[in-house]
This record gives sequence, C-alpha cells and structure tokens, in this order.
Amino acid sequence: MLNLKLKPASTCKYDAVSLGEIMLRLDPGEGRIRTAREFKAWEGGGEYNVVRGLHKCFGMNTGVLTAFADNEVGKLLKDLIEQGGVDTSLIYWKKTDGIGRVCRNGLNFTERGFGIRGAVGCSDRANTAISQARPEDFDFEHVFGELGVRWLHTGGIYAALSEQSCETVIEACKVAKKHGTIISYDLNYRPSMWSAIGGLEKAREVNKEVAKYVDVMIGNEEDFTACLGLKVEGNDENLKSLNLDGYYKMIEEAARVYPNFKAIATTLRTVKTATVNDWKAICWADGVVHMSKAYDGLEILDRVGGGDSFASGLIYGLMTTGDAEKAVNYGAAHGALAMTTPGDTSMATVGEVEAIMGGAGARVKR
Repeated sequence: MLNLKLKPASTCKYDAVSLGEIMLRLDPGEGRIRTAREFKAWEGGGEYNVVRGLHKCFGMNTGVLTAFADNEVGKLLKDLIEQGGVDTSLIYWKKTDGIGRVCRNGLNFTERGFGIRGAVGCSDRANTAISQARPEDFDFEHVFGELGVRWLHTGGIYAALSEQSCETVIEACKVAKKHGTIISYDLNYRPSMWSAIGGLEKAREVNKEVAKYVDVMIGNEEDFTACLGLKVEGNDENLKSLNLDGYYKMIEEAARVYPNFKAIATTLRTVKTATVNDWKAICWADGVVHMSKAYDGLEILDRVGGGDSFASGLIYGLMTTGDAEKAVNYGAAHGALAMTTPGDTSMATVGEVEAIMGGAGARVKR
C-alpha cells in the first residue's frame, strides 16, 4: 500500500484544487471549425478537468485557482464551472478594458475528428488573465495553510503560458508542500507553448524545479525526455516512442533522479483512427509497475480530456485506497468513459467506472 500521508479530510476545506488556465471551448459538433455556423460552448482546461472529474464523478470537494478577465465571457466561464459543482471562490478577477488589450479570456476551438480525419484544436489564448497572474494575486498561505487542501493538481501547460505562470506554479508548489498538501503534476510538454519564453531550455529549468515538490508525476516518454532531460539506453531527445521495456526504464530513471516521487503514471495510446484507439495505462509505485486493464479497439467520440480524466481517476484511487494497481485501473476506466462523451470533462459516475473496471459490457440498461 502506498502511504501518501494525506491530510485528514476533517482538517481541510478542499479535497483537491487545481491551478491552471480554464478556456471557453467552442465545439462545431460533427462539423469542421473552418465551415461552422454555430458552436456549442463548454469550459475546459488540462488542470481544471481533473478536479471537475474528482467532484462530478467521484464526489470530492474541489476548487480552482485560476484567473479571468472581469467581463461577460469570464462570468460565463464561472457559471459553467459552477454547473460542474467546482468551487469558484478562489478565482482572481482581473480588470480589463473593452477590447482585451489589458487581458482577456482564452478560447479553444475544438473539432472531434472522425475515422481518417484527426481531431483538431485551434487555441486563442495569448495575453489571458491567468497568464499574467503572479504569485501575489493568490493568497497561497491562506489557501493551503488556513483553508486546507489535501491535494494540489497542476501541470506543464499552465507553466508554459508565460514567465509569470512559471513563477506562480513554483510558488504554489512550495507553499502547498510546506503545509503538507500532496502535489500531482502533468508534464504535458507542448513545444509551441514554450517557444516564446525560452523553448526547451526554459521548459527544463521550470519543470526540474517543480519536480522537486511533486509526489505524483504524470507524463509520457517525450515529456520525461524533454522536460526533465532524462535518458535511457537507446533513447534520445528525438525519440517519440519507446517500447514497454524502454518505458519501464524511463520510469525507473525518473524515480532514481527524483526520490520524492511516490508514484509515476502515464497513459499508453495507440491511434488506429481518430475514432478507434487502443488504450491502457501504467503506474509505478514502491518500485513496482502496475498495468491497467487494456481497452483495445476503444471507440471514441471525443478524445480531448481523456488523459485528464485518467488523472482524476488515478488521484481518486490513490486518495481512497492507497493501492496503485486499483488507482491505475480507476484512471484507465474513467479516461475511457470520458472519451465516449462530448466536451473536455467526464460525464461518468463512479458506479459506471467501477462497472467498467469489473468487466461490464455495453448492453442497454433499462
């Protein structure tokens, strides 16, 4: 059993909070962005999706540390978050002018893809309120020291937004760790996002610093190679895929370099078409690698957010059972279910997740 030394729920207002950007997702449904005449609006963001899943599916008390421009779009995002049951009282509201010169709210246009046509994302997120937010805009001592948080989740997408977000994520992790909060981090390396603030060198500088405070690290082989500069035999910085044995070696190297990691996890996805993937996950803990049930030939409606839903299932499993094998199976099943519905976030229930873990089929329920 994995001993994370979680703070008692009775001493904390929040089971978990996320730190990161939340964008307005505009979805053309079955059509294309380039020809759309109408869009469906959702909220979504790599870090937020995790705590929304922890609340909506798994019943945990969660909140978000983020920032919005104080205008109608920001208020729409707040309303969408509240519909998901996530606490919005920690949001920092930044004054703006009428046209977004001072700051703005991020937009993410997303089309799902189908068959041989892959999914497409087109984000419009420069100069957002959260990218400008500094550590002093959030009272981290109050959040982690007085209100109390059992688990903080953040990640490399948020860190890559700006110099200010680099500083903010590091400070949040320092204060959270000081007050005994468990920290999970999704490396989620996006070269295009780091290019404006120093590229690969800056990504490594920031992620290596953050990694010192992390208990549960999530990432794929490119994340570990690029962000943390880790290497294994036969692996170089241009390698995009490792065989399973190579992956195990990469995880073992990460655990050696960062002995503070209590668990290391990743999803393993083979893309056959945009709508059919093989899907499973692994989680290292206490020197043992646990493999989830494999979901081969998984039919996908909307793949965006599958990895985030994996993370929320993994975190729930670790928090409630301390069993890495159970946790990775919670994560894999939750991620699989999340990709059968539209939008960034899960529409599953914990009962459905546990049924899938137990081998339930897709027969109609009446």
